Amino acid sequence: MCGIAGWYSDREKMIDNTPVLEAMSETLRRRGPDEHGMFVGESVALIHRRLTVIAPEDGKQPMSEVQGGRTVTLVYNGELYNTKELRRELLSQGFSFFGRSDTEVILKSYLCWGEKCPERLNGIFSFAVYDSGDRSLFVARDPIGVKPFFYSEPDGCFIFASEIKTLLANPLVKPEIDEQGLMEVFFTGPGRTPGSGVFRGVYELLPGECGVYKNGTLIKRRYFRVTAHEHQHTRSQTVEYTRFLLTDAVERQLVSDVPLCTFLSGGLDSSIISTVAAEYFRKRGNTLDTYSVNYTDNAKYFKKSFFQPNSDEEFIDTMVNAIGSAHHNVVIDNEDLYSALFEAVEARDLPGMVDVDSSLLLFCREVKRDFTVALSGECADELFGGYPWYHNEAILFEECFPWSRSQEVRRSVLKPGFLPRGEEYVHSRYEQTVRATDYLPSDTPHKRRMREMFMLNFGWFMQTLLDRKDRCSMYSGLEVRVPFCDYRLVQYAYNMPWEFKALHGREKGIVREAFSDILPESVAWRKKSPYPKTHNPIYHKLCAEGAERVFADKMSPLYEMLDHDGVRRIIEDPESIPSPWYGQLMKAPQILAYIAQVDYWLRKYKVTLV
Repeated sequence: MCGIAGWYSDREKMIDNTPVLEAMSETLRRRGPDEHGMFVGESVALIHRRLTVIAPEDGKQPMSEVQGGRTVTLVYNGELYNTKELRRELLSQGFSFFGRSDTEVILKSYLCWGEKCPERLNGIFSFAVYDSGDRSLFVARDPIGVKPFFYSEPDGCFIFASEIKTLLANPLVKPEIDEQGLMEVFFTGPGRTPGSGVFRGVYELLPGECGVYKNGTLIKRRYFRVTAHEHQHTRSQTVEYTRFLLTDAVERQLVSDVPLCTFLSGGLDSSIISTVAAEYFRKRGNTLDTYSVNYTDNAKYFKKSFFQPNSDEEFIDTMVNAIGSAHHNVVIDNEDLYSALFEAVEARDLPGMVDVDSSLLLFCREVKRDFTVALSGECADELFGGYPWYHNEAILFEECFPWSRSQEVRRSVLKPGFLPRGEEYVHSRYEQTVRATDYLPSDTPHKRRMREMFMLNFGWFMQTLLDRKDRCSMYSGLEVRVPFCDYRLVQYAYNMPWEFKALHGREKGIVREAFSDILPESVAWRKKSPYPKTHNPIYHKLCAEGAERVFADKMSPLYEMLDHDGVRRIIEDPESIPSPWYGQLMKAPQILAYIAQVDYWLRKYKVTLV
């Protein structure tokens, strides 16, 4: 894992812009603390910051090769999980290798297959290849969107990076936000429209998208889409194949030349990954390390709810005893959790999922003390119907994002008349996603709706979680891999009949059945529980004080945007909010924290409203 950036301009001599290039590189130091490199040509510069995971001596970047009188230079961020297969195929095509890094495999793949090479790759990646032969820049992002690729095209040039802050380090990219950006922050946030970077003129390659920048123009195409096909397997075959795909994905992602661990919450998804990993380690004479997160005094204040019926501790203990892992429990202090809200903004370059972000940031910081790579269970719920909104018929057919059904709470904190088209904007984004869904002519109305729900979750909620995972982990130089995001598993899940997916009438029923023989029964059939959050009232107090400071400060960029009485109602009566701001976890304290984050973001990034 690494950080990448680049700048292509026919108007600028890159050698004259060395200070800007160095400033861009410096913003990526956290993503790649181990090494840095730069390729500077006449009109193009490529930047790389490396976090060393595989082949320390072989994978130095930028990496170049000369072929047929042209030089091809690559910068790459990610991990490739079918390196061995591709290497064998490329050897059969006459290519040779000087090392064993996946970086070299991607470079040779481009030399062999050109713009078709992303279709050959199984992994999480973003990369750029400059080809001196035709002075083109080829760019690509992985099929599921695990690794980021932001870009801007100011003044007839192309600037790209793993993070928005890197773009903003170039004076050609301004920290500006217009009405559309404000609607992203206040009405879809912390989610964002696919392809949007929120800042004006900042965009992101879509999952499964690649493109060529040449002669001042970027031409993009989708090389991977989730598409509708008839499901060919019986129920028992589906159980067996689901197990094969996920087990294969986990085992492929256990390859590392540096210490590797897994996250273990005691939930179904992380327990499957940890069980498969523990057995893989055991066969090689090693013991797996696992990590979980909790909060100071959480047992004292925990309250059962529909979304969070039980806490994780007893299930974590059950799993640790079952797989024999060396377990580490990270306990986060509530004051630290609040303070880290603002570091989380700097990690994401945008307001985010508040304490869900800051807790992950602090958690990953602790894991990084001893490990460089971790596996995590994100994205199973989006793919296999884990969320309540998949199972509630009353919600299922509502024409809205199910994790943010009402805009009432968002509207309540804004001054009357501010962003009057906010609700319309959200609905247009919803409809845009639904229209892009692929169906079969034979699909029933229920089957069609399940496909739409899948794509809403895949394109929005899941991408928000992947943003969070990448930025909050890489902020400490920790690589986190997500086996459920294997593109083969995603495509298979999309076409799986609902009665299989929800086997036994349970959320993720097919996954439970597929691994029930290797998991403790209490874990295999445990009710879905979300990411652990703090229940300590001191956290609400800290968030309330933070929000009060914002609307008491006439110099705050938010002062004229907020309805102070609306915010005060949330502070004084946290149970009064009609629905969560986003998902299951962003309730009163998190709404107040979000306000504090937005204020900090506007100030820290010196955002100009245009």
